[in-house]
Order: sequence, then C-alpha cells, then structure tokens
Amino acid sequence: MATIIDEVSRTFSEYLLIPRLSRSEHQVKNVSLRAPVSRYKAGAEPEFWLNIPFVTASMQSVSGPDMAIALAREGGLAFIYCSQTVKSQAEMIAKVKSHKAGFVASDSNLKPTDTLGYALNLRRKTGHSTMAVTGDGTTNGIFLGILTDKDYWEFDEDLSRPVSDFMTPADKVVLGQTGISLHEANVLLHKRKKECLPILDQEGHLQAMVFKKDYVDHRNNPDELLDVQKRFAVGAGINTHDYRERVPALVDAGADVLCLDASDGYSEFQKEAALWIREKYGNSVAIGGGNVVHGDAFRYLAEEAQLDFVKVGIGGGSICITREQKGIGRGQASAMMAVAAERDLYYKETGIYIPICSDGGLSNDTQIIIALAMGADFVMMGRYFAMTNESPTPRMSIGGRVYKPYWGEGSNRARNWQRYSQGGADTGLKFEEGVDAYVPVVGNVKDVLDLTVSKIKAVMCNMGSLNLKEFADNAVLTRISEQSFVEGGTSNVLSLDKDIPRNV
Repeated sequence: MATIIDEVSRTFSEYLLIPRLSRSEHQVKNVSLRAPVSRYKAGAEPEFWLNIPFVTASMQSVSGPDMAIALAREGGLAFIYCSQTVKSQAEMIAKVKSHKAGFVASDSNLKPTDTLGYALNLRRKTGHSTMAVTGDGTTNGIFLGILTDKDYWEFDEDLSRPVSDFMTPADKVVLGQTGISLHEANVLLHKRKKECLPILDQEGHLQAMVFKKDYVDHRNNPDELLDVQKRFAVGAGINTHDYRERVPALVDAGADVLCLDASDGYSEFQKEAALWIREKYGNSVAIGGGNVVHGDAFRYLAEEAQLDFVKVGIGGGSICITREQKGIGRGQASAMMAVAAERDLYYKETGIYIPICSDGGLSNDTQIIIALAMGADFVMMGRYFAMTNESPTPRMSIGGRVYKPYWGEGSNRARNWQRYSQGGADTGLKFEEGVDAYVPVVGNVKDVLDLTVSKIKAVMCNMGSLNLKEFADNAVLTRISEQSFVEGGTSNVLSLDKDIPRNV
C-alpha cells in the first residue's frame, strides 16, 4: 500500500518568528544578504554569489532582458526563459551581457549616409538618444562621429537629410583609448563636462561607450551583480530536451548560471542533462535544477546529478495548478524544512554545501522572510517580478487600474510542453498546469526590492543575525493557530484603507 506521511503539509503563513537577542552590532547597515548559488566545500568560497537572495522565475511573462538588467543592478539574478527559440534566448542573454559596468557596447549605431528619419526611428526603438556613427554602421566600426538629440530639432528638420549633416564629427568629440580605466574615463567626462565618452582602439574602431549617467547609476547601486569582466550577471532556463543545442549557444552568449526548469525535477532526465553540461563546461557555469519537495529527491540531484543548487517547491506558485491537475506537491513550508534538513545532513556527511532555492508559495514579504529563516539560501519568484514595470508584458487598464498579463509556463499560452513532458515522443500539451491571469502594476524593480530588502534586514537584526546563515541558524519559529493569525491583523479600529470611505 502507499506510504502515508502523517505530518500535515504546512505553508509559510502558518509560522511566526520568535525574536532573539539583538546586540549593539545588529544594525541594518551591518547586515549582509549575500547568498551562495554554486556548491562549495567546507572552508572554501562558492564560485558564484548573489548580493541579494532574489532570482526570477524562468517565465515568458517575467524574465526578459530588461528585467535581467534591472535585477542585476540591484544584486539579484534573472533567468531568461527557455520557452523560445535558441537564437532568441541567446540574443536576450547577449543583450544583458552588453551592459558592462561603465563600459557599454553601443547598440544604437548609424552610418553617415543614414537619414535623420532613420535615426529617429532607431531612437524610438532602442530608447537611446545618443548614437554612434561608424563607417559601416556596426558596433565596432570605424568611429566617425556622434549624434545626440541636441544636434537637431526633430519637428523642424528635413528628415531625408543624411546623419552626416547633423552629427558631431570625431575630431570634435572627446575620446578615450582602449585600456583606459573606468575611473580615468569618469574623470575625463567630469573634466571636459561631457555626457558620453566613446572608447576607441588604436585603429579607430569603436570599442565601447562610457556614460555619465552610468557612473551615477553605479554609485546609486553598489550591490550590482557583475561577472569578472564587469558585465551584468544573467541566468538562463533550460530544458532536458534540446540542451545539447541550447546550452552551447547560451554559454557562448555569456550566461553565468543555467537552471533546468521542470515542474518535477526528480528524474534521470535532469541527471543526464546536468552531467552532460558538467562534463563539457566543468565549473565555468553554475547549474541548478529541480523542483523537489523531499530529502530523497534533493540528495539524488545533489549527489547523482552534481547540481550546484536545487529548487524546492511543486504547485505553490500563484498561477500554478499542478497540485489541482495531478495531485502532486507539498505545502511549501513542509517541503522547505524537509529539504533544508537533508541539505544540512548532506553537508555534515560530505563537507559539501548545496544551496537551495525556495520557488513558489511566497505571496508577501513576510513569507519570503520565513522561507529564508527555514533555510532557503535564496528565493525564486514570478508574480513578485511580473508586477513591476520591467517585466516584458504590456500594461493595460482594467476597471481604472493598471495591470499586466501574467501566465504560467504550463499554460496553453506559453505552450512550454518541454517543461512538463516526461521525455517521450509526444510533442503536445495535453493539459495545463498553469493559468493565464493579470497582476496589478506596483512600480519599478528597484523600489519594490528596496522595501522587501529593508524588511529582511530589520528582521535579521531582531533575530540577532548579520548574515543569512546566522539568520537560519538562529531562527526560532512557532506554529500559529487560526485565532492568532486573526490577532496579528488590525482589530477594534476603523481602518483608513478598508472601513472609511475616501470621500468622507
């Protein structure tokens, strides 16, 4: 007969933290949220870290290049979705990697013979008002000049005239040479009172652009997640079907982390894919997988598949209906505690630490905090990021409020059958494991994360912790009853938001 687990399947909303002693050093300014992504041995450092413990779900409605850039700027990592062609996914990765900290590859380039009308259309397409003019109109062509929106009056000019009639020629542009440091480039911008500094090699080919706005941006975002070449870090979702074709293209494009994306990751398919990637690329790229909800599955992926990190959670996502459709899954808190216990046991036995990621079941900041307290090294979220301005879906008005479409990778809209297939020849999606929905727009990634990060750091101080490992080690949690849940909300008062009409 079936094995029955007597323990009730628990969720994050059923727990509260008990404060610990806060000492004088437990101040928000001293708290670190760095989180490991790759496996490491006791006494060693992981190859790859996050500066904040946040990654995006690999979803069409969440993780495009704009999201990846915005999140890397804050210290987290986005996983560009794999339910698209290999070519288009690789192009998205390359777009993120072109944002080298300070040195930016020019992606808005003109030939001197291009018309001003063409330049205006390019500006509308890319959003960039400063455009390099090169001999052949390519990123690394011979630099001939620069065109900015200060060089023309859009509504008064003859748009058929060539760019050469409006651009500032190279001999009148302040230039930098290959080898200049970012500090030296910024000093030159400051000294010459310029907004942009083209960087050329000895033959006059354009190599990069340095912008004043990027210097200001970097000063405002000290936790940027960068690779060794000072480019933004980016992840990529992959499947177990076309990885032999997809992975080389993604790695060549610059992907730093790969994650096998499946509703149930306890499979030989993930093992075979992970071992193939490991044999081909060694430790040069981090590899994650999942999802799992119990210790045996974690150990299989950690030991047999040699993954760097394991995702935890089945059926807990806001648009996921796997539990409803297939009857598999587990309450996210129970799953997290079971896998964290196995992770710690594995570390004790082998001296190898395998980070775990809580994926799904996180409906608010408090539940993110509880997940980290229960041992998650970092969290993966879809809805949280889908609600921001940087998600790739269009804004729309519904009932006077602004929303964005949000759909699951197991929905008919995504048509991501590879994520849910068990490896057979069937190439169709027979039933859905995700729904199509809408979420309200709440603001920019930076603003949303700033609030969540502030809450996490404040709670860590309450728990006498200065880093995430201390937080998980020090955490004391208590189960709550239905009445204590009610008690935790407002009571016996008139709520300005809920009870008092705005026109009173």
